[in-house]
Amino acid sequence: MKHETTGPSAESQAKGFSPGFAALGLEAALLTTLDTLGYEEPTPIQREAIPPLLAGRDLLGQAATGTGKTAAFTLPLLQRIAHSARRCPSVLILVPTRELAIQVAESVTRYGKELRVSVLPVYGGQAIGPQLYALKRGVDVVVATPGRALDHIKRKTLQLKTVQTVVLDEADEMLDMGFAEDLDAILEQTAKERQTALFSATMPPRIASIAKRHLKEPVEIKIAKEPLKAGAAPRVHQTAYIVARQHKEAALARILDMEAPKSALVFCRTRIEVDEITAMLTGRGHKAEAIHGGMNQPQRDRVMNSFRSGQTELLVATDVAARGLDIPSVSHVVNYDLPTSPEGYVHRIGRTGRAGREGAAITVIDPREQRLLWNIEQLTKAKIVVTPVPTVADLRTKRLARIKSAIEDVLAAGELDLFRAAATALAEEGDPTEVAAAALKLVFRLQGGERKEQDIPAMPSRQPERPSMGRRPMGDPRSQPGRMMPREGQGRPFSPPGRGGRTAGMAKVYIGAGREAGIRPGDLVGAIANEAGLNSNVIGAVEVMDRFSLVEVPEVLAREIIEALSRTRIKGQKVGVRLFLDQGGRR
Repeated sequence: MKHETTGPSAESQAKGFSPGFAALGLEAALLTTLDTLGYEEPTPIQREAIPPLLAGRDLLGQAATGTGKTAAFTLPLLQRIAHSARRCPSVLILVPTRELAIQVAESVTRYGKELRVSVLPVYGGQAIGPQLYALKRGVDVVVATPGRALDHIKRKTLQLKTVQTVVLDEADEMLDMGFAEDLDAILEQTAKERQTALFSATMPPRIASIAKRHLKEPVEIKIAKEPLKAGAAPRVHQTAYIVARQHKEAALARILDMEAPKSALVFCRTRIEVDEITAMLTGRGHKAEAIHGGMNQPQRDRVMNSFRSGQTELLVATDVAARGLDIPSVSHVVNYDLPTSPEGYVHRIGRTGRAGREGAAITVIDPREQRLLWNIEQLTKAKIVVTPVPTVADLRTKRLARIKSAIEDVLAAGELDLFRAAATALAEEGDPTEVAAAALKLVFRLQGGERKEQDIPAMPSRQPERPSMGRRPMGDPRSQPGRMMPREGQGRPFSPPGRGGRTAGMAKVYIGAGREAGIRPGDLVGAIANEAGLNSNVIGAVEVMDRFSLVEVPEVLAREIIEALSRTRIKGQKVGVRLFLDQGGRR
């Protein structure tokens, strides 16, 4: 949809503001900020979205991450705030994760610097006291995850009567995480005459449904990805290594030793795994740092500054923690664990091979996961090369080649006077070749070349079966155990408690609240996904009883999920959480 815009004002032209942004109707204070930040021209989503939002229209926008949509909705909302009552929430921005809440809040603060706008990120996993104090003191913009927003609404600490605009950012992700009912409940608390903007990377029917319920005659905008210039297409070489689970850590270390990346993202599924892999890599001499949802903002800032400056070579992260990170140049993306959907894989590897650079995507998989590679290949239309794990001999050869290359560089650079006398003396005492070999051995040893290592057993590679008519590909929610979303008031299919039935590889988590406390399956799915930093696809069956609930989760993640839920509130209340044991004592 095209929108008429006025030309740049005389004031904006006189001050040298960007005519692109000035033409959209933004005021001088915001133009000053954009000029200071070095913004020159609006992106397509900004060009299309800012005018109708300034005019107070509802908006339904489809745009991928990285297209500039945060500024697209933030700038017009800030301008409207400047002309309204201050220190009471005028804008509510709902986002799926705490990481995105922090990121959006930082953006609002940055863009609203000249207007002195107060912003509060509200999310689970942090102390609620500072949030309560800030809300009581008064804020202009609240950026919140749905669960924590509902918590404050029920406490009556977040009043939405003054909210003029609501933004639903990454709406598809919020629905994937089970927040549909929470969104309805929150929007019902806001004024009917509010302005609503919904942004989503995709527009499935369920997004259309929520838009129909809550948006009034919205302006619809769809921003397709701009075609890359010739020679700028991402060039990502995709490789997979098939390794038995007990050898995965050793294989990862071996592969990274061979590749020696200068800027790599290593993805793991859980926070615990991130910490363990980081410790292992650091112990082997790699410059590795961890980043996950359990870290506070100063810790995250330190890690990211170290990575961007090149002091850290390997950033080990969960998907949730890495979402929205601005990392301009990554040479390698390593999947220590496969994501839960092919789309997640595509999102990960899209962080390398940008702007015409060559990139590498490396995946370490269990033999049972080979069929997942086929699904990914179908989506990406690109071949993933299955390669044997490098042997000890391969690694030693590679290390020696690097040492030889480094010595050649030193020879070419010259400036060897300090060392020439010692070299001459050694050559006079023995064979020069032997002297050089001894020097190579010393460097080889210092670089860990003589570390005792064993070859990793090779695993057979087989062509996965094509899915049959009755088998749906990975990524289809209907293909996951217990992934059939329940009807209103029902749980997901679940074996009756006490009968010992459970899905292989899954554990049951007991949650001490049920229907009597207003708990719904979506509340539990959303809480686990958000607080534990997991994709909702890994959550199995859910059963909500009158006074308690049971949820199936991957057995390897059960402890972390229990710890995460124990630190938060569900539907505004603290609940008991523990591992559920059936009558036979089985998990």
